[in-house]
Amino acid sequence: MADDTHKGSKQSGGNGDKTPEEAALSARLGSLEQRLAHSRDSRKIQTDQSGSGSEDGPARASAMALGFRLSSELVAGVLGGAALGWGFDRLLSISPWGLIVFALVGFIAGVINVMRSAGVMSKQSERL
Repeated sequence: MADDTHKGSKQSGGNGDKTPEEAALSARLGSLEQRLAHSRDSRKIQTDQSGSGSEDGPARASAMALGFRLSSELVAGVLGGAALGWGFDRLLSISPWGLIVFALVGFIAGVINVMRSAGVMSKQSERL
């Protein structure tokens, strides 16, 4: 490609004049740069309107904290119920039934805790 530029300058006499092909290529390059700049500006405007500015970091962290809290409450309910059921299985020798029943009870308790923490239960009780 470097050879092509040297040939073009030799054809034009070496005085810096552009050939019609180079002029057309320069015009296309300028047009492409303008379209890219316009596209970048429109994307920047769209992201600014969607609220992903400097306040997005704390909001995203807060949402992650809420998600971790809700998931840990659900997991804790299931594990707590399973541990309680395993203890009853050992104590009463009713092998899998205590674990099964209390794991389900723990799951239900976990779902209720998640709904309470998320605010779903308080909104429903206000309607009644």
